[in-house]
Amino acid sequence: MVVPSVGYGAPGWVRVIGRALYKTDMFEEFFNTLEGENPKSEPIRGWRSFTSIAISHARVTVRIENHEFTVQADRGGVVDERIEVDLEPGIHEVYMQVPGSKPAKTTVYIVPPEQKIGVISDVDDTVMVTALPRPMLAAWNSFVLNEHARTPTPGMAVLMDRIHRAHPQAPFMYLSTGAWNVTPTLRRFLSRNAYPKGTFLLTDWGPTPDRWFRSGSQHKVESLKRLAAEFPDMKWILIGDDGQRDPDIYNGFAVRYPQNVAAILIRNLTLGESVLASGRVWGDKRAQQITTGDLWMEANDGATLLARLKEVGLL
Repeated sequence: MVVPSVGYGAPGWVRVIGRALYKTDMFEEFFNTLEGENPKSEPIRGWRSFTSIAISHARVTVRIENHEFTVQADRGGVVDERIEVDLEPGIHEVYMQVPGSKPAKTTVYIVPPEQKIGVISDVDDTVMVTALPRPMLAAWNSFVLNEHARTPTPGMAVLMDRIHRAHPQAPFMYLSTGAWNVTPTLRRFLSRNAYPKGTFLLTDWGPTPDRWFRSGSQHKVESLKRLAAEFPDMKWILIGDDGQRDPDIYNGFAVRYPQNVAAILIRNLTLGESVLASGRVWGDKRAQQITTGDLWMEANDGATLLARLKEVGLL
C-alpha cells in the first residue's frame, strides 16, 4: 500500500510525498481506523504506527490529472520527488500506487505566484503537547498514548486559523523531527483540532548509514534551505518553541535568508516544562536585529502571539 501525504508546488513543478509499505494486517487496521474506514471504537495506541514494513526502492506510479509518472522510493520506502509538470494554482488530486495495490489519493497545493506569505510550524510542543525533551515521557506519548489523548498546545490552533483566514492562499508546512510512520496520526490530530491543512516534512525513523541516530536539527535546517530555494520570494512566518533548538535554527535561517522571514514566533515552555527540557541553544542574536526586533515574538501561548501578529500588521 501507499500512505500518501499532502504535497505542494508552484507553476512548473510539484513535490509529491508518500511512503510505500507492505500491507500487514496490523498496520492496515491501524491505517484504516485513522482514515475512518474502520468504525472500531477501541483507542489506537501509538506503537501501532511503527508496525509498518517499508518497501525499499519501490517503484511508485504517480498520476496527477492527465499526467502519469514513475518514481522510486528510497531505502525507507519514502517517496519524496520533485516532478516537472505545469499545473494551475490551487488544489489538485494526486493518486499514488505500487504494483498490486489500490491507488491512494492525496492532494498537492500549487502556490499562486503572487502569494508572498507562508507558514512553517514545528509540531512537538508547538501544536501538540508532547514534552519531547523528556525522553521517557516522549516515548510514552509516541508509543503508548492513543491519538485522542494527545493534547493541543493552548491557543495555537486559533493562532494558525487566524493566519489562514488572513492569508487564505498561504502554504502551511509542518516541519518536525518526527518519523514518517506517524503521518496518519498527525493528519487526524491536526484535523480534529482545527489546524489548517498542510504538508508534513518529517524524517525517517532509525539509524542512517553513517550514524546511529538521525540529526533532527540537520533535517530542519535542510528543509528550510530547500523551501527558501523553491520559493525565493516567499516570506515565512516561522513558528516553534524554546524546548529544543527551534530558536537557534530559526535564528540561523534569518541570518542566511533575511529576505525570507516575515516573523519568528516562539512559544515559551512553562516553568515545569523548562526544568526538564533540554533548553534553548543560541548561536547569536543577529536574527533579532535582522527582523528589526518587532518581528521576533515570544509568548507562553498562542493567544498572546496572535495579539503580537496583529500589532505588526500580519493579521
